[in-house]
Amino acid sequence: MKISIINYKLLLALLFILASWITFTVFWNSSKLWSALNLSISFHYWDNSTKSIFPKIPLIPLKSLTETELRIKEIMEKLDQQIPPRPFDHVNTTSSATHSTATILNPRDTYCRGDQLDILLEMRDHLGHRKQYGGDFLRARMSSPTLMAGASGKVTDFNNGTYLISFTLFWEGQVSLSLLLIHPSEGVSALWRARNQGYDRVIFIGQFVNGTSQVHSECGLILKTSAELCQYMDNRDQEAFYCMRPQHIPCAALTHMYSKNKQVSYLSKQEKSLFERSNVGVEIMEKFNTISVSKCNKETVAMKEKCKLGMTATIPSGYVWRNTWNPVSCSLATVEMKKCLRGKFIYLMGDSTIRQWMEYFKASINTLKSVDLHESGKLQHQLAVDLDRNINIRWQKHCYPLIASMTYSVKEIEYLTRAIDRTGGEKNTIVVISLGQHFRPFPIDVFIRRALNVHKAIQRLLLRSPDTMVIIKTENIREMYNDAERFSDFHGYIQYLIIKDIFQDLSVSIVDAWDITIAYGTNNVHPPQHVVRNQINILLNYIC
Repeated sequence: MKISIINYKLLLALLFILASWITFTVFWNSSKLWSALNLSISFHYWDNSTKSIFPKIPLIPLKSLTETELRIKEIMEKLDQQIPPRPFDHVNTTSSATHSTATILNPRDTYCRGDQLDILLEMRDHLGHRKQYGGDFLRARMSSPTLMAGASGKVTDFNNGTYLISFTLFWEGQVSLSLLLIHPSEGVSALWRARNQGYDRVIFIGQFVNGTSQVHSECGLILKTSAELCQYMDNRDQEAFYCMRPQHIPCAALTHMYSKNKQVSYLSKQEKSLFERSNVGVEIMEKFNTISVSKCNKETVAMKEKCKLGMTATIPSGYVWRNTWNPVSCSLATVEMKKCLRGKFIYLMGDSTIRQWMEYFKASINTLKSVDLHESGKLQHQLAVDLDRNINIRWQKHCYPLIASMTYSVKEIEYLTRAIDRTGGEKNTIVVISLGQHFRPFPIDVFIRRALNVHKAIQRLLLRSPDTMVIIKTENIREMYNDAERFSDFHGYIQYLIIKDIFQDLSVSIVDAWDITIAYGTNNVHPPQHVVRNQINILLNYIC
């Protein structure tokens, strides 16, 4: 039977609509959400239109988008291999700090400064049985409180229940050793599975203006609803945020936002017991005495070159002594801040941990004057200038997800990639970026996509202005007992590894805040001023 030309064209149109619809489908695969969004382009990168039934035909090539999706998939597959499922029938079969044994290899009465001290750890469960697999989330630290000294240890997982813990003895004196079981491998596996199952552990409430009245509506990265949605999209970077559209109010009327925790969990009752306070951060080496470290008539330590951009990272990256951070591979000088920053434009982008840098600059440079940007709230953008010395420092918050219990303005919010794209850049421009804390409660693909997009934006910046200095500040460790499913440092550690992997091919430098805050033993998402000062001193040494 012949098909008429009109019917044939109609059939092709229907098939094309069906194909477009399939590309818009979200695939749910137990532990991770894969989305292939085919988004329409617009003349303005921020599309706050209402979600229609059928997606528009994309006007941009799909090659770069496919590359991003493949990279996300590649990273997630690697992580899935490193964090396999570890089901358990009873808590007694999970890793136990109390029953595990730590043995110092080749013990001595006195150690010499610069020596390496190795400890063999054999993990056992609560019944005393040897563990046959690794994956426990451990934190090794050495410290001398009277000397205000500390450093992280290196943990090597042999994936058979045994670990090698290595400490470099950086200073003389009495040294305490600590090895914490933050989470057993079974807890790590549960957190990883739960993280990638849902977007609704934190929900957002958007405030829309309607004349003199205000209307509130639920918002999020994903909304499971049949209601009409406002979609706020960056079409190029495939980043999206949604709000349920209030009746008779345009999507562009969204002005403010706040967030709150939702009473939802993807952990079983048995898994939750692993994250009770008594089971988090348990000391394995509780019965160990301090060790004595002496100079041992060793020759004076060789002078290290000054810290500069692009130096090879070490593990650990440094140590604290007399409350001052000392990198392993280079030396830091005390820098006169006003002199160093003369003629410099410093752009701080990211979360409140990099806003701490902004606040430190303003408190430390008395000639800096804050400029009123006519915004409101704790998360308002900040600008401070010293006109005589031509110093310009500004802080800009990153885009969604941005967790805050207080209401903040979203009138001027934008993805950092766009802010980077607007930056002209040159030898006196310094861009510092910090991402992570606000992404912990959400599936890891959200963070990977953001990191990849920032990587591409920095690539573009360095192509047009190769003299621009770009610094990535990694996450701080945070409170140990605060809501593990949403905010555990395990989530932060995975993101820390992702950042180091993604940005290793660019001419950028890392301020390793993760290692620094472990060395200081802060356990605070917003560490004290002396820690912030030492983080900033690394930046100043890079600049001057």
